[in-house]
Amino acid sequence: MTASETGPAGEAFWSHINDRDVDSAFALVGEDAKVTITPAGILGSKPDARKFFEQTIAAFPDIRFTVVKSFTTDDGVTVTEVSMEGTQSAEYLGVINQEKHCDVDQVWLLEGQAGRIGAITGYWCQNQLYRRLAVKRLDQVAIV
Repeated sequence: MTASETGPAGEAFWSHINDRDVDSAFALVGEDAKVTITPAGILGSKPDARKFFEQTIAAFPDIRFTVVKSFTTDDGVTVTEVSMEGTQSAEYLGVINQEKHCDVDQVWLLEGQAGRIGAITGYWCQNQLYRRLAVKRLDQVAIV
């Protein structure tokens, strides 16, 4: 995938995610894509990333991913700064629902491979997410 092909795929991926259309977003992802979403503890493959986005969309019914900045490197990696914003309505990453509004800055890398997205890597500050969701103790995320 050339740099010019990766940018539109990255834009389309985020557009589909914002439309809550996980099927169309992941139609752009190769079957053997490698996935690393360290804050969520995910080191896996396409089904793991798909499940992450499905759970995120389900936990935040009003979720919005706003692309702040995006560029594609010469080697076909689209780097995208994203602001995720929404109100929690279900358990998310082990945090019980307290109906808190959340806004978290994230960075995502989408690597091009053979005309598809061949790798997905996501980063954000997990402590920022926990603070937004009103977690009081990091040693016991879901206090019941």
